[in-house]
Amino acid sequence: MLYYKLVKIAIGYPPLGNAKGIPQIGQNRQFQWTVPGPLAYFIYPVVPASAATLLKSKGHEIVWLDGLAEKWSYEKWREQIKKEKPDLLMIETKTPVIKKHWKIIDKLKTKNQKLKIILVGDHVTALPKESFEKSKVDYILAGGDYDFLLLNLVNHLTKKEKLEPGIWYRTNAKCKMQNAKLQFKIKNYSNTGKFKLNHDLNELPMIDRDLTKWRLYAYKNSNFYRAPGTYTMFSRDCWWGKCSFCSWTTLFPGSCYRVIKPEKALDEIGHLIENYKVREIMDDSGTFPVGDWLKKFCQGMIQRGYHQKVRINCNMRFNAGLDEKDYQLMGRAGFRFILYGLESASQKTLDRINKNLKIKKVEQVLKWAKKAGLMPHLTIMVGFPWEDEKDIQKTIALAEKFFKKGLADSMQATLIIPYPGTPLFEYCEKEGLLKTKDWNNYDMRQPVMKTAVSEEKLLAAVRNLYSRSIWTPRFILNTFSQLKSLDGMKYVGFQVLKYFGKLWEFK
Repeated sequence: MLYYKLVKIAIGYPPLGNAKGIPQIGQNRQFQWTVPGPLAYFIYPVVPASAATLLKSKGHEIVWLDGLAEKWSYEKWREQIKKEKPDLLMIETKTPVIKKHWKIIDKLKTKNQKLKIILVGDHVTALPKESFEKSKVDYILAGGDYDFLLLNLVNHLTKKEKLEPGIWYRTNAKCKMQNAKLQFKIKNYSNTGKFKLNHDLNELPMIDRDLTKWRLYAYKNSNFYRAPGTYTMFSRDCWWGKCSFCSWTTLFPGSCYRVIKPEKALDEIGHLIENYKVREIMDDSGTFPVGDWLKKFCQGMIQRGYHQKVRINCNMRFNAGLDEKDYQLMGRAGFRFILYGLESASQKTLDRINKNLKIKKVEQVLKWAKKAGLMPHLTIMVGFPWEDEKDIQKTIALAEKFFKKGLADSMQATLIIPYPGTPLFEYCEKEGLLKTKDWNNYDMRQPVMKTAVSEEKLLAAVRNLYSRSIWTPRFILNTFSQLKSLDGMKYVGFQVLKYFGKLWEFK
């Protein structure tokens, strides 16, 4: 491996120019394309932003080149690479776009062989060898702590620091010919072993929002009622971390769940309020910390007066062990939007995907959240290989019931996709349930698992989840009540456009 004086590191997302829409790559456990135009939005990528900030704090020069959020053409993005002349380029990837990223990597390497390219993300964590065999990538950082691993790699290249576990790299091995007709391929990549999720999140510096152009992501986002908004990640990732379908079980297994100190989280919120006038924060930890951490955080929000200046959104589990008092405290502390993974109304399905959830407990939790003034959001999926039409109709009916009762304020309905590295993918592969391994098709717009339900009926089920659940008298009344403020009108307008966008996606 060559050692050299590193000058500059670029972190970016190349434009893909796809007719399917805009790829949501960063910060998503389940990939999706979103409709371009007025609906175009981009989720602030917290871990890449953390990587950029960490490297800058150590004296390295960083260039933030998110060609997607900048709405650049590929040519414009490529010109920026040429202009900045980085020594390293880090790209986050996901299953449905990995083949496009391979082509981009090869194009970049053809133009500049000295440029070292790094891939990160759940797909390459699950299948690192594949990308070395399909592209000219130089490094892969496996696991979710690639902010720490990127710094370690840079220190290795500049100071000969020992590489940590979880880093894959290209070697100097070459193919050899035994004779004119027979060629043996020698593996020209190696690794430092299984990645470890043992880094202390409290050692990370506060994210440099200016360096990472946070305003590109601050104004259009269906999770923000009030803008500008931004994302944080106070923990990695979900303390359960065992759901068989979640791609981040590859990156953040629950046994390695880590949190920053509540005081550090509060300091970051204060920094966002004071320096950036942020009005809404989506913490995208897989599940927001609970227990004593949550109580200290809420009490700190109230004591510091932050609850009057900003709203907090988060992901939560129905089985988080919270009671009515906990939700009341969250409401007083400034929480607004709370996202729950419902997935299915079938207890059989919840058990098989290891959701650790009893469907009979869901309604009570939603009542507590609503009574506390929170706005619950439900995520629901159809297309599980063992579900029949009755199971799907049961899920649609349950969602409709919650909206009719005013217990849910928004929803995301999708097709279930078995991503590589997940237990669900391994199950489908073993049972011969995969229709295809063309990664381009793993984008939640078409089923890739064999089921007893036709593709047409699955797509219709997603549409019915939106039409039957959202267009209920209670939901419409609640929607009109939000039109009393400019923030409310903007929020409702965006949600209406998103609704029609979803119908278009699953037409």
